[in-house]
Amino acid sequence: RAGTRRGMEAAPGRCRGSLGLIWALLVAALAAGSCRGNSVERKIYIPLNRTAPCVRLLNATHQIGCQSSISGDTGVIHVVEKEEDLRWVLADGPHPPYMILLDGNLFNRKVLLQLKGTSRVSGLAVAVANPSPPQGFSPGLKCPNDGFGVYSKDYGPEFAHCNTTVWNPLGSGISYEDFDFPIFLLEDANETQVIKQCYLDHNVPRDGSAPEYPLCAMQLFSHMHAVTSTVTCMRRSSLQSTFSINPEIVCDPLLDYNVWSTLQPINSSGKVDPEKEVIMVATRIDSHSFFWNIAPGAESAVSSFVTHLAAAEALHKAPDVPLLPRNVMFTFFQGETFDYIGSSRMVYDMEQDKFPVRLDNIHSFVELNQVALRNGSILWMHTDPVSRMNQSVDVQVRNLLDTLSRSSVGSAVTLQEAGFSQPLPPSSFQRFLRARHIPGVVLTDHRTAFQNRYYQSMYDTPENIRMQYPEGLSPEETLEYVTDTAKALAEVATVVARALYGLAGGTNSTSAIQADPKTVTRMLYGFLIKMNNSWFQSIIKPDLKGILGDVPQHYVAVSSPVNTTYLVQYVLANLTGTVVNLTKEECLSPEKNPHSEREMFDYSWVQGSLDPNSTARVPFCVRSGVRLSKALSPAFELRQWGSREYSTWTESRWKDIRARIFLVASRELEIITLVLGIAILVLSLLATYFINAKADVLFSLPRDPGAVAY
Repeated sequence: RAGTRRGMEAAPGRCRGSLGLIWALLVAALAAGSCRGNSVERKIYIPLNRTAPCVRLLNATHQIGCQSSISGDTGVIHVVEKEEDLRWVLADGPHPPYMILLDGNLFNRKVLLQLKGTSRVSGLAVAVANPSPPQGFSPGLKCPNDGFGVYSKDYGPEFAHCNTTVWNPLGSGISYEDFDFPIFLLEDANETQVIKQCYLDHNVPRDGSAPEYPLCAMQLFSHMHAVTSTVTCMRRSSLQSTFSINPEIVCDPLLDYNVWSTLQPINSSGKVDPEKEVIMVATRIDSHSFFWNIAPGAESAVSSFVTHLAAAEALHKAPDVPLLPRNVMFTFFQGETFDYIGSSRMVYDMEQDKFPVRLDNIHSFVELNQVALRNGSILWMHTDPVSRMNQSVDVQVRNLLDTLSRSSVGSAVTLQEAGFSQPLPPSSFQRFLRARHIPGVVLTDHRTAFQNRYYQSMYDTPENIRMQYPEGLSPEETLEYVTDTAKALAEVATVVARALYGLAGGTNSTSAIQADPKTVTRMLYGFLIKMNNSWFQSIIKPDLKGILGDVPQHYVAVSSPVNTTYLVQYVLANLTGTVVNLTKEECLSPEKNPHSEREMFDYSWVQGSLDPNSTARVPFCVRSGVRLSKALSPAFELRQWGSREYSTWTESRWKDIRARIFLVASRELEIITLVLGIAILVLSLLATYFINAKADVLFSLPRDPGAVAY
């Protein structure tokens, strides 16, 4: 009996051991499956790696942009290359919802509003039009930054809301619409061709009948966390930050830094003497388009800030700069596309005595706007007709215009006044006029409506400002090749620099003040074609070399400073600063040197150029007066998220943005597969149950015939 009992006790043990082995094998199988999961996924899905999504932005009153459902949106692909192709998607196609591959020439307000009003569309992938649409394309507003400039019912009501001049007549406003399905830009023509081929192989109707399964489908992921408005999302984020250990922030304010410098150094932590007058020169350095971080901004931003930088370099070379009775302040504003974020913040800081220069110090204001598409040689001078009704302001404005006109004599640039009854175009200067009647002028290549047919769009590229290079040039040769566009902008920069010299009180001849076309062409190449070039590499700090991406974009974003801000800062320092003989340690810690004048200058240890005889760089120290100041709307400083006075733009956060294509089976086959899977699962569970119930029989060992029980 004892032997039998021992045998009976051993059987469950062996059973437990056998079940343990089964579980071990199952775990091993699952582990192996997970290891191979990526390869299985790669066999099922083709990822689209070169895409740009439309994301959600919010302001005080509403939300704009696009988003997918939380698990992504899927649809059968249909290629739309002409408007007639939309009928299949909107009415005839038997396999909705559809994911449309849209030709770039059809990406317009009329088509988008048709797609917005139907449940038969789950998303949109847009192929870039090449060449750019000849009729023009601007997803921005017809009246940019309307309501945040100087004109209102209380100030020049006849000019408010672009009543006199529609500045951007091609503006469709689709960037400011809200779409409840994802829209992606396909940046790679090869990926676009892969999608088209998949469509041709599986989705094209045959002999007038619907295509058969499997069908080619696309899935887009771009779920946004923020909803409704900035007021709502900032309140939710604030509550999370207050009461949660791990707060889930749903949106972030658009923010960055303004870049500024002065001709004569000033104490950045002090205040300029109230009697000291300053000529303020300004331009914007950001742009925007329908798609996130696709903002080339060749005409809308780059042409003006490159001209500004070239003018700063030319003026700094004047020998009597320290003796000029007035100072000149070079200012580069960030976030101007979104209701003047940068300029409104600087005005706010000046009013609150948080900036070295006060509004009362500003003698006059010169702004460079879009300047690359001149009609012949003409550059237009815009002034504010309302403030000029004050006689003293009008006299100062007239002096400003005369100085600019005299500076253009003998040059290839002809300056003309836009007209006394013409209001200011959208410009940073308007934010300063809201605070004080400052004499000022805005220089543009257009008298009324923009010359730029691609304002705030992905097509505002180097080709838009007629940048052309001979074929066969290496990247280094392209960097140094002086284009006609560079020559034209250098001429504008020369006129501006000479005018600034006169406005600052200079009395000597200005013939020696000359902008360098070679510097301009380098900047155009770096800011429009390839940031990662030898010149940019040589003028930045070693720890910032990661910012040099290939394709430049100038979106303000929510993480700061962005690449553009850094590069404008270091280009300005390189063009206007001085190389000083300091070691790396002395340059990085100037406060240890009693003669460094740390309050007056900024010191940067930059990479330098490559040594011709080796692969090592020759770094050096640059001393300049270039500074950064916050470009965050005062609305967020004041926690006035519903403000109508200041910009309130925020960007929604998201978890996952990606796109992929794959073959999808019919609904019937999917249901059959699901039912079979469930049936197999039930059978497996039943088999496991019965095996476990009969384990003592199935897994017991036969009795040893030699064993004797007593």
